[in-house]
Amino acid sequence: MAEDWKPRTRLVHGGARRSHYREVSEALFLTQGFVYETAAEAEARFRQAGPDEFIYARYGNPTVAIFEDRIAGLEGCEAGFATASGMAAVAGALMALTKAGDHVVAARALFGSCLYVLEEVLGRFGVEVTLVDGTDLDQWRAAVRADTRLVFFESVSNPALEVIDIAAVAEIAHAAGALVVVDNVFATPVFSRAAEQGADIVIYSATKHIDGQGRALGGVILGPREILRGPVQTYMKHTGGALSPFNAWVMLKGLETMDLRVRAQAESAAQIAAALEGHPKLARVLYPGLASHPQFDLAQRQMGSGGTMLALELAGGQAAAFRALDALRVVLISNNLGDAKSIATHPATTTHQRLPEAQKAALGITPGLVRLSVGLEDPGDLIDDLLQALDAA
Repeated sequence: MAEDWKPRTRLVHGGARRSHYREVSEALFLTQGFVYETAAEAEARFRQAGPDEFIYARYGNPTVAIFEDRIAGLEGCEAGFATASGMAAVAGALMALTKAGDHVVAARALFGSCLYVLEEVLGRFGVEVTLVDGTDLDQWRAAVRADTRLVFFESVSNPALEVIDIAAVAEIAHAAGALVVVDNVFATPVFSRAAEQGADIVIYSATKHIDGQGRALGGVILGPREILRGPVQTYMKHTGGALSPFNAWVMLKGLETMDLRVRAQAESAAQIAAALEGHPKLARVLYPGLASHPQFDLAQRQMGSGGTMLALELAGGQAAAFRALDALRVVLISNNLGDAKSIATHPATTTHQRLPEAQKAALGITPGLVRLSVGLEDPGDLIDDLLQALDAA
């Protein structure tokens, strides 16, 4: 990959490998294993596989490798390991990099499954976890200790869209010798600056904006080659969370159009947020691209965009939120995000349902909160749909 290629070119050509047939579209290698010419060659490969040599699909695959190299090059990381889902990436990174007796500091505003991995899984194996308000740097300073192994946070939180200062938290963590692990899904690889701003490990659910069309599950862990080809790959290959070649091929096709899609979605999201702010049925509109957002300035510095996600809090609580959701004609009710189709979610009763009520309240997940993932429909149609749904609320 040419070092001077711009992001959109990297998304189309990065990491390319071609067979002797010289195909245009990336080849799909649907195989679980590979053949060796001799027993000595098999022995040598099991001792140390070369950079373009493969052993077993759980360890690596040519199609998967193209996806890993392409997204790593875009993100500015040395290496990547593709996983079966976004949560496989989160769990794999956290499990591979910690051991009993370690300390982890994490932002409290996280997707419900991330909280489960931190509080239940890591805790069960003897890792101490401290949760902090991710927007409060003093809490990070107070929580990070000499034995802190890593810090973990979503750069833009799910679902209340808090924006975490990556560079500032990284400075605190690195001063104590801790790694910085960032879930960058809401920021997207298009607006991402996480690795440049101090993240050691960057995680994506490829299910979201990377695929972007609701077709397949996938995830990826990105970072330094020493970590990715060391503890992360070792853990993942032995526990079986690798991405399938077919899903990797789908993700490669998604990458080709991701920049165009995500920029269009973010532009629509900004129009929707501006149109809905101040609506009498809404207690608040949360969008990092609005000047009223608490971290607006940080979002502009860190991403240069408000992104594709909004949160709308209906003044009438859950009953009003349900009435509005049921009245939608264009926007779908589902729990995915980053899709070409606009999707509305009620986090308090779905994605974050298991959280205690006090914890939901602390995270801003009120009964009236609706998360909106903006798709590729005409923004005028989306605004009209949301306004008529609010009338029904």
